[in-house]
Amino acid sequence: MNGEAPNPGAPSRRRGRPRIDIRRLGRAALLGPGTRDRLPDAISHVAEAHRAHHPDADLAILRKAYVLAESSHRGQFRKSGEPYITHPLAVTLILAELGAETTTLTASLLHDTVEDTEVTLDQVRTEFGDEVCYLVDGVTKLEKVDYGAAAEPETFRKMLVATGNDVRVMSIKLADRLHNMRTLGVMRPEKQTRIAKVTRDVLIPLAERLGVQALKTELEDLVFAILHPEEYERTRALIAENADAADALAAIAENVRTVLREAGIPAEVLVRPRHFVSVHRVRLKRGKLRGTDFGRLLVLVGEDADCYAVLGELHTCFTPLISEFKDFIAAPKFNLYQSLHTAVAAADGAVAEVLIRTEQMHKVAEAGVIALGYPYATAEGPEAEPAGRGEGGRSEVGRGEGGRGDGERGDGERVDPTRPGWLSRLLEWQESAPDPDTFWSSLRAELAEDREITVFRADGGTLGLPAGASCVDAAYAQYGESAHACIGARVNGRLAALSTQLVDGDTVQLLLAQDGASGPSPDWLDHARTPAARIAIGRWLAQHPEGAKPPAAAPRAPMAAAATAGRRAAPNAVTDLPGASVRLAGCCTPVPPDAVTAFAVRGGAVTVHREQCPAVTRMRALGREPLGVRWGDASECRVTLVAESFGRPGLLADLTEVIATAGAAIVSAIVEPPSEQRVRHTYTLQLPDAAGLPVLMRAMRDVAGVYDVSRAQHPTATI
Repeated sequence: MNGEAPNPGAPSRRRGRPRIDIRRLGRAALLGPGTRDRLPDAISHVAEAHRAHHPDADLAILRKAYVLAESSHRGQFRKSGEPYITHPLAVTLILAELGAETTTLTASLLHDTVEDTEVTLDQVRTEFGDEVCYLVDGVTKLEKVDYGAAAEPETFRKMLVATGNDVRVMSIKLADRLHNMRTLGVMRPEKQTRIAKVTRDVLIPLAERLGVQALKTELEDLVFAILHPEEYERTRALIAENADAADALAAIAENVRTVLREAGIPAEVLVRPRHFVSVHRVRLKRGKLRGTDFGRLLVLVGEDADCYAVLGELHTCFTPLISEFKDFIAAPKFNLYQSLHTAVAAADGAVAEVLIRTEQMHKVAEAGVIALGYPYATAEGPEAEPAGRGEGGRSEVGRGEGGRGDGERGDGERVDPTRPGWLSRLLEWQESAPDPDTFWSSLRAELAEDREITVFRADGGTLGLPAGASCVDAAYAQYGESAHACIGARVNGRLAALSTQLVDGDTVQLLLAQDGASGPSPDWLDHARTPAARIAIGRWLAQHPEGAKPPAAAPRAPMAAAATAGRRAAPNAVTDLPGASVRLAGCCTPVPPDAVTAFAVRGGAVTVHREQCPAVTRMRALGREPLGVRWGDASECRVTLVAESFGRPGLLADLTEVIATAGAAIVSAIVEPPSEQRVRHTYTLQLPDAAGLPVLMRAMRDVAGVYDVSRAQHPTATI
């Protein structure tokens, strides 16, 4: 994972914490390992940062890993001229500062040995155990000689699959990319651009989703400098011109400290400068910036309750901007982030944004999943065998009982806080994308979604979906490829088109055809936002170029589908007018064994009506002569039924179950809004045998709450 020479123009975002001198580390590394009783000088900074978070950590394993890494990389140099060992050292220091546990740091020191030296995975496993071996293997790139142009997307696929079993794999990759981005200056401009774009499209969104804000913000600034140099320079100059902006925030911070001290709330109040990209975004949003726009106040307290106590004091003693208030404690973000956000105005009108959180919330906000350590450690300690990992290092952790991929056990208890819904979805759909190009483009599209919604399933479960997802996406998220048979949906209790976009908190019930003969329509692709849905639909359409069978066609607008049903050709009608095309009237939708009559219409066609159809009476009154007609082959037919019922929960599900049990396919359905507690359901159905219609109608009448089922009568113009 080659990094490059330092880039003197790159922004340094660790304000208040001096950057370790990589050149000094390089000189220390050249001195070789230290004495047997102490750590080498080159790794002492890592040890110091590690002990700050883990005072009782055993550093012997780190010394052992450094000795192997230094000796195996000896003689290798980066393009900057630095000894190569400075790169794994720097990556490990980044992780140590964020609080990573010992196993992660051990693997970080060794993360390039298998890729770039003669060290083998078996050697790593023998000397450091299965966990370290798994992490090193997870971040080892695939060879271009074997994969060609597919090496990069397939490497990311491999890392993501490994991350699904152990999130520490991606932690190491993110730190690796951060150091490489810091030292990208000696690369050719075109290569800098390519690496920066992959960082923007893949690594930064992953850092955001894993909650590692400390890495995400610095990566954003480094990418900003490479891809938008003019805007970056403008922002840098703006920050330089407002170097005294911190004074305005410092004054408000002191007032806040006074208010909280008088209220008896122990708290630490800090001024946090915005990073480059954040300043750029605020400038685009607000235009001219005020001094207080260049940073925010951070209030750190001990307990959750103290957060709300601080909020109450601020809103009492200052003028709050209510529109800026957000409670991410009661409703945490999908990436584990928790905090209260507000904004207050001081007496002089200066407005300051304020973040309120506990120390633990702050640790997670900065380091995300890295702060959680290893969630599968047993009582024997953090180096114990990973739960559920079988031969070959693969694991089923986070799947829960029954193989669920949502990070919950069968009883609903979360077993893996580091495997959120978006990661489970990603791991599921990537298996359906064997083509590297499809995987790569789908991955970028998935990660481009910067917000997630939660919708409730009718069976009581939940689905995590990207913002803008439709019922089509929900169907594939819940049922996988069985969603091909989806014929409709009910959102918040009302029948809805599959194209309906879902919003946070919706309840969705998906209706599937029971005969399994359904298939998606090409226009489903217009409504699918998730890669899982798009890949599954695209694959089915490629395998069925002829399209879905009539019963399985994607639901059209309900009234249009019903009208079309009435105009279908009727290959089983036999009339006294040989050679004439025959169609069933849409006004009464006759089916065998109905008593029918027919009339000739313009164009030499014949329309068949039920005897009791009002249209027959009108046409007889106009002097139109009926034709003799009889039923021939009484095979499958289409009919429209109206069910009158009293509204109750589960009624639609019960009716559709009865219809499916009878072997009928729902072509279209309309559920009218309740009127005086009564509901009218209109179904256009495809029956495999017309003789089964009376049985079906009786079964529908037997559904609790249904008091009548009748054949539809549609008004029709005079023929």
